[in-house]
Amino acid sequence: MKIENLKYILTDIEGTTTSVKFVYDVLFPYFRSHIGELRDLVAQDSVQTAFRQTVESAASLENKKLNSVDDIINTLYRWSEEDRKITPLKTVQGILWEKGYTSGEIKGHVYEEVADALKSWKENGLKLGVFSSGSIAAQKLIFGFSEAGDLTPYFSHYFDTTTGGKRELETYPKIADAVNIPAESILFLSDIVEELEAAKAAGFQTVQLVRPGTTATWEKCVNDFTEIEL
Repeated sequence: MKIENLKYILTDIEGTTTSVKFVYDVLFPYFRSHIGELRDLVAQDSVQTAFRQTVESAASLENKKLNSVDDIINTLYRWSEEDRKITPLKTVQGILWEKGYTSGEIKGHVYEEVADALKSWKENGLKLGVFSSGSIAAQKLIFGFSEAGDLTPYFSHYFDTTTGGKRELETYPKIADAVNIPAESILFLSDIVEELEAAKAAGFQTVQLVRPGTTATWEKCVNDFTEIEL
């Protein structure tokens, strides 16, 4: 598929560069089995902030009062099971996943053509970025410790839920402003139609990745990165 007037490629992770199965069968179980270790990390500023945000979110979203560290951890565990896109959950997931990646227990999955495609796009003068509901720290881990080696040098920007929701139109102009490139010169890659709709409404070019388990439901679809022509 030929893409014109392109200066920047923004890619989703789950279902786009990386198998959904890896996230649900490797990352999420690892987090849940190690979540108790957060009790030993409460002195860290990032953990303290995430715990405070968890208390605030539980109160505002669920009208629940969390009175202890156990209450907070139990809530984060439940949110993980529900796959909630909540910033403090994504923060603590990233903290524990870092331990798994650096110890070698986890290697980030990427589809086999992804590394070569990123290299080719970069060499052709394109800038590359990531937009995922996972925290920026988690994004850097999955690409930094990937099965194909360290892919982080290919990316100039990372965006997560602190910028905005992936299905919200107003998020995408913020990204275009941050990278200082007109929306019409940015290509957003995702497997989720609602995300593509939001990006398109903001003026982005869009392509759906139809990986195994995904149904083609968008006007422009490819099966992998090699089908995207610059």
